[in-house]
Amino acid sequence: MDTHEPRWLDTEERQTWLSLAAMVINLSTALDTQLQHDAQISHFEYQVLANLSEAPERTMRMSDLALLVNGSLSRLSHVVKRLEKQDWVRRTPDPENGRYTLAVLTDAGWEKVVATAPGHVEEVRRLVFDPLTQAQQRTLRTIGHRVNQAIDPTGTFPE
Repeated sequence: MDTHEPRWLDTEERQTWLSLAAMVINLSTALDTQLQHDAQISHFEYQVLANLSEAPERTMRMSDLALLVNGSLSRLSHVVKRLEKQDWVRRTPDPENGRYTLAVLTDAGWEKVVATAPGHVEEVRRLVFDPLTQAQQRTLRTIGHRVNQAIDPTGTFPE
């Protein structure tokens, strides 16, 4: 039985935590709303398409893609099935190792990313970058990196 007293947050830490938690939720909701309105896709679907668009030959193992978009393989599989119905993604066995499945961004998927990216980046800029100074942006990047490292010290997070 643990007899140690929890390290409760003081008033300032609690205010910081509540502000951060609200920001994460509100930012996710705002980005999802913009993408649903402008492109009829979810933020998660956009992340799948965007990551494939940046991959060599627009192709990636499903397991690697799941890690990049921070989703389970099961969730990714369901989303890719929906994207396949739109002809934006196709799945194929990995020729190097048949135990893996590759997700491939189709030409139509590429066109969807190209059409969707300008509105998405404008919303990211409006919500995250425009309100902050360059120094605050650098501080936010450092904070994000440190929190991500605390979550998963072996993770590969953007610097």
